[in-house]
Amino acid sequence: MYVPDEYDDLSPKGSVDEGIRELIDEINSLEGCVTTSSCAGRVSVFLEGRKSSDDEVVSRQTQEGLGVQGNDISDVRAEKTAGFGGKGGGGKWLYVSHDVIDDEVLSRREAEGTLCELLGMKANTDAASTPVESKKRDLRHIHFKFEPMILHVLTASLEQAQKFLSAALQAGFRESGALNLISTTSEPATPMVGIRCMGLTLESLVGVYHEASDQGVCLVNDGQLGTLMRISNERFEENTKRIERFRVLFNEAMNPVEKKRVGKNGEDWEDPQARKERKRAEGLRKARELKEAKEKSGQMTDQDSGELLLQPTTEDYSEIKT
Repeated sequence: MYVPDEYDDLSPKGSVDEGIRELIDEINSLEGCVTTSSCAGRVSVFLEGRKSSDDEVVSRQTQEGLGVQGNDISDVRAEKTAGFGGKGGGGKWLYVSHDVIDDEVLSRREAEGTLCELLGMKANTDAASTPVESKKRDLRHIHFKFEPMILHVLTASLEQAQKFLSAALQAGFRESGALNLISTTSEPATPMVGIRCMGLTLESLVGVYHEASDQGVCLVNDGQLGTLMRISNERFEENTKRIERFRVLFNEAMNPVEKKRVGKNGEDWEDPQARKERKRAEGLRKARELKEAKEKSGQMTDQDSGELLLQPTTEDYSEIKT
């Protein structure tokens, strides 16, 4: 599959996060594998969407029971509302970052008392914290979140899915799983692997948003916000380590290298038949060397004896002199 250097996607950010671009490229270069969604991990401040109050639900049911026509019902009924957790219904990010926040910048913002502004909220001054008379649905919560990497990979076989899932679990992404393991058609199954970890997730309520005044008010001080940011920085670092472990493990699984087997004492392992042949050859070699050594030793003994017989005695020397 052709992977361009630059492209747009359907995510709110519109592109692949820089922190996992290399990982995404490696996965998409594998035959039969393609990433369908990804996030390298992020810190965000999220304003949840509008909620539907119980009073409005009762009002709608009453109007419907009285036979009120749709055009007579309040416009509020047509508005989209948020589900549990605040998504939808006009929910939006006030701040988002996919990188560690520089500690120097963090300390300076704390000292200046402007950290809440950096995160898209107003400071909790007396004027800003004055209660606003509004309906229940007009009060929306603001959440601070850290979320680790999440990645979805579409695979062409169960074998590929198993390798990705095993690598993810070993790397620390313990909430990973797979879908579409069984095909409902005549075509082979194409499992979707979700790689995620909830253990690093952090979430805290840090502010409220008043619909009537159109402002988000921070409920905690800059020191507490700074603590949340520093904890997030630590989790960013751990998230990066797990991503790298996952990258190494899935590459090893997809491109296995044959490992040498070793014996009890750490020596290279060998097949029993090969060991038998090697021992036999070593035995024959040692026997041959021993035989050659004995023959050589015998020849040297015979040569020494001959030299002793040829040497003249003292009496022979005296006869020569006379």
